[in-house]
Amino acid sequence: MEELIAKRYAKALSSVSKDIAGVLEVLNVLSEVVNSREIKSTLTSPIISSESKTEMILSALGESDVALVNFIKILGENGRLDLIPAITKVLNSDQQRVSNEYEGVLKSASSLNEAELANLEETLKKYTGSTIKLTQEKGDFDGVRVSVDDLGIEVNFSKQRVKEQLIDFIKKSL
Repeated sequence: MEELIAKRYAKALSSVSKDIAGVLEVLNVLSEVVNSREIKSTLTSPIISSESKTEMILSALGESDVALVNFIKILGENGRLDLIPAITKVLNSDQQRVSNEYEGVLKSASSLNEAELANLEETLKKYTGSTIKLTQEKGDFDGVRVSVDDLGIEVNFSKQRVKEQLIDFIKKSL
């Protein structure tokens, strides 16, 4: 339900804003702040008035785009300030779709060097037709896992799985 509401607000903001990239930069920072436990509890508190919540967010913005300020005021009037992270996520997804550039995560026990990472990104670009920037994360996964959530791609190469398939193949061939 939250995502559907966020999509409507994101569509409205993108239709009235002339500089959606600049607005998105501000919203990315703002959504990180809103995700903090203290701010989130303040925004969902029934004790604090919606005007105070809106003023708190607007004071954090400072001098900003008029469309963004009006957007925050509308969110405050409707009691939807806690939707800022969801709206930002929708806008980021739309921006990635327009620019055809996506971010993905590479998880493995060991780090790949820059040349291997670039080669993997190039292979994914050939496969998907989109530019994908991978970030590496260490994990206890014995193999390599690449996931690009916005494209719905997840690729796994597990040493254990290859070993099991090899043993199964040998058993079948005997």
